[in-house]
Amino acid sequence: MQIMDNNKFFINLLNKHLESHNMPSNKRIADWAKAVLYLLFPERNTTGIKSLEELKEVFEEYQLELYNILTQTKACSNCNNKLITRQFFARIPDLYNTMLTDAQAIVDGDPAAQNIREVIRTYPGFTAICVYRIAHELWLLKVPLIPRILTEYAHSKTGIDIHPGAQIGNSLYIDHGTGLVVGETCIIGNHVKLYQGVTLGALSVQKEFSNTQRHPTIEDHVIIYAGATILGGNTIIGHHSTIGGNVWLTSSVDPYTTVYHQPNSKFIDTKPIL
Repeated sequence: MQIMDNNKFFINLLNKHLESHNMPSNKRIADWAKAVLYLLFPERNTTGIKSLEELKEVFEEYQLELYNILTQTKACSNCNNKLITRQFFARIPDLYNTMLTDAQAIVDGDPAAQNIREVIRTYPGFTAICVYRIAHELWLLKVPLIPRILTEYAHSKTGIDIHPGAQIGNSLYIDHGTGLVVGETCIIGNHVKLYQGVTLGALSVQKEFSNTQRHPTIEDHVIIYAGATILGGNTIIGHHSTIGGNVWLTSSVDPYTTVYHQPNSKFIDTKPIL
């Protein structure tokens, strides 16, 4: 075959293999994040840890593993990986407390949720939120590649696609969640409820506008029901609003507004909440 005689092709491919030598796999990176979550939420997996000293030692092991992953991934040649690692783990207590607000929001909002333990152990929405929060913290520390690997892992496991660059407040409630999409520059406030099939996306924009806000802003205490699509960086959903199922929105709505789709109409009605 002709490809077997193309020596230049094989030399270039070999060089890529040599450059990737010892690079951590996506599975190893995802396993690190899962291990951190197991330490934070032992309800998810038995760890066998029985003392404070042992717990601290395991955290130190995972801190070293993050440093090794950052170094071996080679995605950033000028990053201070030791500093990034220290800064990330210094944020762990705050990340944990934020994750607890997400779990409690699901308990409070879903009549089917029996208790917080059930949410932590079984709810895909909670898993996706936790992985996002780890990825987002690395994103804030300017870590390339790894945040996307983590959120794509969560996407593959839960069907929930949250870009690590999105800004999400406390107490995010995701019910079911399959098909949910949250774009890179989306801003979501506190106590927001999102159901399955919701898209918080961008209108078609040119590549040179990639550093501008392309995705909507969702203010506090907003509910967005299944199948709703909200697009555009200038679109703001005012606080305490409700967006009905299958609604398509590319313009802002005022606070305390209900937006719903009428199947027999070409239009979407908006009504203030009285």
